[in-house]
This record gives sequence, C-alpha cells and structure tokens, in this order.
Amino acid sequence: MRNNIFTCRLQSLFVFACLFAALLAFCPRPAHAQGFLIEPYHPRPLPRWIVRPIPSPAPEPIPYKIESIEIDATINNSVAKVDVSQTFKNEGSSTIETSFVFPLPYDGAIDSMTLLVNGKEYPAKLLDAKEARETYESIVRKNKDPALLEWIGSGMFQTSVFPIPAGESRTVSISYSQILRTSSGLTEFLFPLGCAKYTTKPVGKTAFNVTIVGDSEIKNVYSPTYDLKIERNGHNVAKVSYTLENKSPVNDFRLFYDQSSDDLTAKVQSYRPNESNDGYFLLLASPKIVKEDSQPLPKTIVFALDVSGSMSGEKIAQARDSLKFVLERLRDGDKFAIVLFSNEATSFKPELQVCSADSRADALAFVSSVRARGGTNIEDALKTSLAMFEKDDSSNPKYFLLLSDGEPTVKECNEMKLAQIARENNKLYARVCTFGVGYDVNSRLLDRFISDGRGRGEYVKPDEKIEDAVSKLYGHIEAPIFSNVSFEFALKNEPDKKYFTNLVYPSGTMDVFAGEQIVLVGRYSASGEIKITAKGKIGDKDVQFEFDGSLVDKSADSSYAYVERLWAARRVGEIIDQLDLNGMNQELMDELLKLAKEHGILTPYTSFLADDTVELNAASNAEVAASNFDTMASQTSNMSGFAQRSLKQDFRGRKNLDASLAESDYDAVALSAAPMGSVGGMGGGMRANSFASAPASVMSRRSSAAMKGETSGVLSEEALEGGDARLSPAETMRNIAGKTFYFKEGRWIDASIDEKMEKSQKPIVIVQFSDEYFELVAKNGQELAQYLAFTEPVTLNFDGRLYNIEPEK
Repeated sequence: MRNNIFTCRLQSLFVFACLFAALLAFCPRPAHAQGFLIEPYHPRPLPRWIVRPIPSPAPEPIPYKIESIEIDATINNSVAKVDVSQTFKNEGSSTIETSFVFPLPYDGAIDSMTLLVNGKEYPAKLLDAKEARETYESIVRKNKDPALLEWIGSGMFQTSVFPIPAGESRTVSISYSQILRTSSGLTEFLFPLGCAKYTTKPVGKTAFNVTIVGDSEIKNVYSPTYDLKIERNGHNVAKVSYTLENKSPVNDFRLFYDQSSDDLTAKVQSYRPNESNDGYFLLLASPKIVKEDSQPLPKTIVFALDVSGSMSGEKIAQARDSLKFVLERLRDGDKFAIVLFSNEATSFKPELQVCSADSRADALAFVSSVRARGGTNIEDALKTSLAMFEKDDSSNPKYFLLLSDGEPTVKECNEMKLAQIARENNKLYARVCTFGVGYDVNSRLLDRFISDGRGRGEYVKPDEKIEDAVSKLYGHIEAPIFSNVSFEFALKNEPDKKYFTNLVYPSGTMDVFAGEQIVLVGRYSASGEIKITAKGKIGDKDVQFEFDGSLVDKSADSSYAYVERLWAARRVGEIIDQLDLNGMNQELMDELLKLAKEHGILTPYTSFLADDTVELNAASNAEVAASNFDTMASQTSNMSGFAQRSLKQDFRGRKNLDASLAESDYDAVALSAAPMGSVGGMGGGMRANSFASAPASVMSRRSSAAMKGETSGVLSEEALEGGDARLSPAETMRNIAGKTFYFKEGRWIDASIDEKMEKSQKPIVIVQFSDEYFELVAKNGQELAQYLAFTEPVTLNFDGRLYNIEPEK
C-alpha cells in the first residue's frame, strides 16, 4: 500500500458530514462541516539513475461502500447535540491506515466532540481556522485536488491514525454539541450532505431524526433542501425526520425553525447579490398549533368521482377507498356531497349533507356500491357539483375535489369551453383540487381547473396508488384555521411607498391549515425595515395580523442564495402555466430560457442547454426552446403531457425544488416529458451528450463502477469504451451557491457570463495550484473557493471579473 498522503477522491474520500461520501473535485455548494480520511505522508525515494525530479504517480483509489448514514440531533435553546453513525465497508484488498479530519461549521460553534470507531475512542485535537487553513492548503497542494478549498476558513477536528481492515465493515460514530446561529428570527441547523452524491455507489440508507424542543411554541419548521416529515408532540416539541433508501443525498441538510405563542407567526429571509437589481425574499408563516381537543373551522367539500368504464378494475376499487378515507375523516359539522359521473352525473343526495355518524354511515354504504361504466361527462359533473355550493349559506371554506382518469367523451368535450363552464358555475369561489389518474387523463384541462379555481393538483402514475394522492392532498385541507389570507408589505421609513414587491408566488389569497405553513416568495426593489400585514377570515370574522421584518440592501455572501433559486423555480412554473394555458408568447419564452440558464432549472423545453455542444448565449436558443414547446405542450393525454403538467405543479409549489432534486433524478423527471421520438428524451431532436466529452470526475466515477460490473444505474464497460454513452444533464450542469455552471467542450462555464461580458473582457488566467491560485483564494476566502472545486478548467465571473482557471501543464 502506498504511503502517500492523499484525499480519497472518487472511490476513496470519506466525507463525514456527507459521512465519508466520495468527494470529487466539485461540490454543489459550500459545506461547512465535512470530514475526510487521509493517509500518513512519507516521500518516496527516487531511483538513483533519475537525475531530475518527476511527479509521483497518483495513489490507487481504495474502493468502499457506505452502508448507512444515521444522524440524530436534539435541539434545545439553540444548542444542537448531534450523534452521527456510519457503517461502511472497505472493499479493497489491503488495510487502510487513515486519519479522520472533520472541518467545523464555524469557529467557536463546537464545545465538545468525540470520535468512536467500532466503540473505541480515538484521540484528536481541535485546530482553529488559521491552523486548519495550513492543513487544507497542504493537502490541496500535495494531491492536486481543489475539492478541499471549500473548507478553507473553517476550523478542524483531527484524529490520530487508525486502521480499516480489508473486506471488513466498520461503524464510525461522532458526537458533538453545536451552538446554532439565528438570523431574521429563524434558527438554523446545518449538516452538509451534498457531496455524498459523488460516491461510486448509492448510499444504502440515509436517515435524519431531529427533535426540536422550545421554551415556547415551535411554529415555522422549514427546509429549503428536503421534504421533511414533521410531527408535533405538543406545542413545544417538533420531531423532524427524513429517510432516503439506496440513493445518495445531493443537498446539504438545512433546517430553519422559530418559536412564538402568537396566533400567526411570520418570518422573512432575503437575498440581494446586487443592489442595482431586485432582491429576493422568502416568507414563512404558520398558525398557532391547534389542540387535539379543539375544533377547527367547519368546511364544505364536494367530491366528484369519475366512474366511467375506463375506471373499472383496480382503479375504481382504489377510488372507492379514497373516497371512504375522506368521509371517515370529516368532522361532525362539516358539510359534504358526492357526485358520480359517467354518461351523466348523479349525486348521493340532492343537497349538501351535514356530517354526523348517521350521514357518514349512509355515505360509506353508498360508496361501497359504486361501479364503473359508460363514458366521461365532465360538463355535467362540473355543473352538478358546483351547484351544491350555492345551497350552502355558511361561511365555511369550500373545496371541490375532482378525480378523473381520461378525456371528456360525452356532451361538451372542448377544453376551453369546459374551463369556462367551471368558472361560470363556481359562483362561491370554491377552491378546486384535481386528481389526474393515469396517462390518458387530459392533464392540461385539469390544470385549467386548478388555475382558475386557486387550488392544487395531484397526478397519479399507473403504478401509484390513488389513495396515497388523495390522502396527501386531503391532509393539507383537513383542518382550516384562516381562509382567504393575503399579505401586504410596507416600508417603515417610507410607509406610503407601494409596489416595491413584485412577482410574488403563490399569488392571490390562500387558506391556512393546522400543521401547515405558508411559503411565499417574491422580489423587492426597495430595502430596509418592513411591516408585514396578513389579512384573512376566521369563519365570517375578519382578522388582521402584523409582523416586522427586513429586506437586505446587499447580501454579504451567498448563504441565502437558495431564496433566489426558489423564487426562480416558482416563476418558471408560472411562466410554463401561462404558456400552457394561453399559448406561445415569445417574451415569456425568452424569460423562461434566461431563468433556466442562470439557475440550472431544467424543463422539457430548455434542457438542451445542458448539451455540451450548445453555446449558452447562442441566438438560436430561443428558437429551439419555442420549437420544443410547440411540439410538447400540444400533448395533453399521454405520458409526455402527464409528465409536463406534473412537473409544472412541482415548480409552482407542490414540492420545493431542491427537495425533488434530493429524492429523485430530477433531470430524468424533466426529460420524461419529452416526446418519445426525441433523442435522449431532450426534445427538438437534439443530439445526446457524448460520454467521450464527459468531465473527468464523471468519467472516473462511471468507469470505476462499470469495471466492477455494477450495471445498475451506470454504463457498461463497452458503452464507456465506445464513447457514445449519454450523459444526463445532472452530469454536465452544477449549481453552487447561486451560480450555475455548464460543462462545454472540456471546461465549466459560469452561466452568469453574458455575451456583453464575453466581448468586453479578456479573462485573467490563473493556473491551478500555483502561488497566484492560492493568493486568490486567500484574498477572497470561501466565497470564491467554493467555485474553484473543479478538476477541469473553469471560466468564472466573480465580482464582475472574468477568470480562466487552467490546469497545470
């Protein structure tokens, strides 16, 4: 075994906050608490006949497998006590003699830390940022690996040497206490995981369990990176969990929370990288926790169920169970109606029913008798269902739930006319929620209903369970607290100034439910201290709440860059919705292309930007995007149409963007919307990316996997050698702290470089690992270093200056 110090890149770097995840020469965003293993360094003697120095060959990678990552944390009074354990296996043929290095979140944050390997404690020492910097830089210089640059500026925890025997598994545990930071009234818990996606094999299991204990009621609990399961154990305790199976996490775990005893609480985060342009804000609002024995506002629900012939078999059985699920969870005093439609529409009762034990039992018996037959008469379903609300003289929040699996085939079938019928008959402004089942459903028609009805939609794939989608959506609307809520913003130093916020999503009024929180994003043109006013109703009573906040004039760093990308995702969803429902508009298409390019937000119409031969600023890009849209958006009732509308709802807020990235191959979801005949699923007949032009990090990772015969999810050795294997956009596009980079013809290109900058500036050339390289890092710190973690050349726009970072000759 070689006695060279090295960072176990690709197959052999263990990142402990990614928990020994393999780190390649790039990470998508700064990781402030990551660790890695290194081997002791001893210079190799040169043969006597060699009279000039030559570089030592790179050490052979040591293969390993991460079997599990488990993080348990308890947060109390802004102090997190964290226990982390990982089981991993050395799949090499020799023992690894290694030392563990753990970069600290920020100086002074850790008051104690213990490392155990299979229960045995190993001695270690804490290094401050200055001491640690020398270690980081030394490793980068010796190993010619820029990945560790992102930790420069952090302190370090380093152990003595310990062995990892060949072929054996080891459980490594670490425990520490961390003082959490609070900003804008929100306390943040950060645990970096993003680099784990660069392992050669997926992580067997990643599990997070975080318990938050407060002195007062825990209100907003939010993660911009993962869709968390949140359980409320009383007012002052919230339990957060997240599990990922046989996949590697791609984002750092970031969790924000606050405490308050108010009936409604709101907090604002803002990000403004350039004071001459609009900034971006994120508002989180949560109602007071409802006691188990308290009674939420009564509601009125009308459920319209498609019972046409196409719903026969398993689908109608699941639909019956879904409807029973809703009925069993109605509260006494709620009002409900059931409408079945096939060739015609029929109702359970001619008027709304008040929920009681007797009416529920009667309705459940009716649902059990439902059978599928005939065609699909959506016109009568709309008219019959929406007329039910006119018989309700209460102030109840009103919800119309429509479940269908196909195109309209009876009476009115025109999409635009059906949408008009829905608008004209929804006289009491019930919120419309839809469930599209299977690929035959007219997805664009359902999107018209929810757009006009200020609701939300779920799309159920043929292999998914209908009741899962229904229970998920009903869980959101089960217990309304406030209805028709809107937010107004005012500058404290200029109270008469209006319209300084714009493009706020979701737009219009919204309802607030028990256990839910509002996530509002928008832009602002004026900064300073602000007053936020929330207006709404509790029953028929008008209510108003006021909160304080602030909008930053210019952000000091990229810590909150995710706010801009979250806004961009919502704006992309809104643009696609307008294009989809109203037809092609070149101005909107140009904006969509610009947002997609700058933020790395893949859509079926703009995914060609990730092709390594497409110039980012080419004038023809707008034409290609428009052509892709014309081809794809016309598809309403097949797999492509289904995927497009489902993805659009994710962009509009059904999922948070980064969470969907973490839980699925997001680019595959986006590209699945492309027509079946397009190459690589990218639409417009564009060419597939060639693996021959892949980034070196991807080449090494995939080659290693293929050589070991791991064909699941990777390319075969023959495909690699042929050079014609396709790259996914996820491998040719990287998003780092507000910047997006694309791999084009052998180098990474910063998407913020526009045509004007390209023509007006000559890039400053910096050679990797040269003195000038490290001087540049020392001058600008972590804010720049995070953008240099590439093995390949990179062209970067930093503070308005262009840099070409070139590899050593």
